[in-house]
Amino acid sequence: MALRVTSNMMSNQVLRNLNRNLNKMAEQQNQLSTGRKINKPSDDPVGVTYALRYRSELSANDQYSRNVNTALGWLDTTDSVMSQAEDVMNRLKELAVQASTGTNPQSALNSIASEFQELKKQLSDLGNTQINGKFIFNGQTYDIKPYDSNDPAAAETDTGAVEYTVGQGVTFQINTSGNDFFGEKDGTDNVFSIIDRMLTAMSTSSFPDIAKEVDNIDKRLNKMVSVHAETGARTNRVELMQSRLVNENLGLTELQSKTEDADIAELMIKSNVSSNIYQASLSAGAKIITPTLVDFIN
Repeated sequence: MALRVTSNMMSNQVLRNLNRNLNKMAEQQNQLSTGRKINKPSDDPVGVTYALRYRSELSANDQYSRNVNTALGWLDTTDSVMSQAEDVMNRLKELAVQASTGTNPQSALNSIASEFQELKKQLSDLGNTQINGKFIFNGQTYDIKPYDSNDPAAAETDTGAVEYTVGQGVTFQINTSGNDFFGEKDGTDNVFSIIDRMLTAMSTSSFPDIAKEVDNIDKRLNKMVSVHAETGARTNRVELMQSRLVNENLGLTELQSKTEDADIAELMIKSNVSSNIYQASLSAGAKIITPTLVDFIN
């Protein structure tokens, strides 16, 4: 039995096709105006899941990058301070060798002692170096000044680790305890204790005691260089992490773009095609819907 097609059925079919073409054209024009192919979850439920994941990872990487920059600032400051302290130690050694010469009169020793006092203050100032209000040589108690300018040899710095998270599950220690670099409290190779003993020996023209401290200066300087090298190694690791984060950001941004961003050139072509199809649908629909009984009678 043949299906009877009424004019009402034809009209409804035409309107459905027109609406479908109009919706498709509107969706493409919306993507063109926003530059995004996902404007609501229903556009691509799977794509939205990936897009949210990429955004979350990019946000985390952004925080890791800020942590890396802060860590590098701390490490660069530490590196600079250590270099300056080593220069002071070399000058101390030079003066100590000069003072150990038994022919020096007391007046010469007094002059050398005066410079020793100034170098001691310089080392104390370096030990109290801050970055962003934090004392870099006092571990986790970085809000407390570690070295008393009147008696820095009595200082005992905190040995706690200051750590920064620079990646998922990746944490680096960025600080160095003053005990490790300048020497432990009351230790024979504590740089401030060495200076104090040198000053005492020079005040009494005790040349054997002065000569003995030259070896202690060498020992402390060697330890300083070793600790400095460790700081350099930490800096290298953090810089490698910085490069890795840059690469990860580029990769995630590219994936996010492929998931969310529209291909404008392709979309413009499709939009023009959809517009032409819609116009043709309107023209065809008008011819189908327009005829009435009067048109047939005529």
